[in-house]
Amino acid sequence: MKKKVVITGMGVISPLGNDIDTFWKNIQEGKCGIDRITHFDPSRLDAKIAGEVKNFDPTQYMDKKDARKMALFTQYAVAAAVQAWRDSGLKDGDFNPDTTGVILGNGIGGIEIFEESHKKMLESGPDRMLPMTVPLMIMNEAAGNIAMQLQLHGPALTNATACSSGTDAIGLALDLIRSGRADVVITGGTEAAITEFSMGGFCMLKALSTAYNDNPTKASRPFDKNRDGFVMAEGAGILILESEEHAKKRGAKIYAELAGYGATADAYHLTAPHPEGIGGAKAISLAIQDAGLKPEDIQYYNAHGTSTQINDPTETMMVKKAFGDHAYKLKISSTKSMTGHLIAAAGAVEAIVCVLAIRDGFFPPTINLDEPDPACDLDYVPNKGIKGTITAAASASLGFGGHNGCLVMRKYE
Repeated sequence: MKKKVVITGMGVISPLGNDIDTFWKNIQEGKCGIDRITHFDPSRLDAKIAGEVKNFDPTQYMDKKDARKMALFTQYAVAAAVQAWRDSGLKDGDFNPDTTGVILGNGIGGIEIFEESHKKMLESGPDRMLPMTVPLMIMNEAAGNIAMQLQLHGPALTNATACSSGTDAIGLALDLIRSGRADVVITGGTEAAITEFSMGGFCMLKALSTAYNDNPTKASRPFDKNRDGFVMAEGAGILILESEEHAKKRGAKIYAELAGYGATADAYHLTAPHPEGIGGAKAISLAIQDAGLKPEDIQYYNAHGTSTQINDPTETMMVKKAFGDHAYKLKISSTKSMTGHLIAAAGAVEAIVCVLAIRDGFFPPTINLDEPDPACDLDYVPNKGIKGTITAAASASLGFGGHNGCLVMRKYE
């Protein structure tokens, strides 16, 4: 018997709100957090829109002096982690710091720090670079800062599997608790890559939406015939995982069980999924098997659903392979239609959506699905969310490099 792992706390910083209640209310109402970029002047870019975090005040979660020593992706992660920690009700005496860890996903690190320092170097020489360039920029600093903020001494690790990073971090945290190496793990993903350099790189790949610059809330349209690319977004999603035994011993509230995880590699292409969806389908199947469930036990699937020409029909094929005939009975949605694509944080934020969907019996919508692509013929809950019973949900993420990850959450009993 595998050790049961439960979710006892959650926190989010996102384009749809900087706390769980606001975020979830906006998801339920089908609101969109995408608008014209304000972090910098986007006039030189083909893509001028993004899902930016709004009204973020790091001093609600950390000392102002500490915040100045963090890149934005780290600030987002620490803020969401503090939220989740408070939500879990964990306090001194409830946990052992030596068996409490942090596992985060991140893809791009402190890219704004890199850009600023590189500019200073070119203009004035390397002795004018920011003194803290390296510790601010490197990806592991978010996990390290969370451990420092909360004084945790278990493993503090960072996983980088592109857009699957958050999902894979949560899966690795699940395994860490099951193995007995940790009792509690703070896990999820974080990203803050809305900069001219980062956006320019994705524009060069022709990956971003450019057709809806004048109508930003319509730009992310997964599974729609008129989609033209994904919309960059930023933020962090954090979950507190505990062994069931640990959570029950301290009388914790339990949102849901994290029941299964599966991961595969396409070994096919740097930026495109396998055209037949073989690797992604296998990751879903492995996660369902790991949860001790059958495909027909899943009612809701939160899709990677990026709104790109390649992803959406391939993912539809992937779902059909993994779920068989049950694919046509599933409710599927891409909440990226509302949040944009949070890259390494996407899978973590979408895992939170699944937990809340189970809790409230609500299938979130895929907004902007006005004219379905004929190759995307499943039930994507178009434009308006609906009520329904959800006892188990799956969330999949696909990353550049052929990384596929899937999580299964189920109602806690």
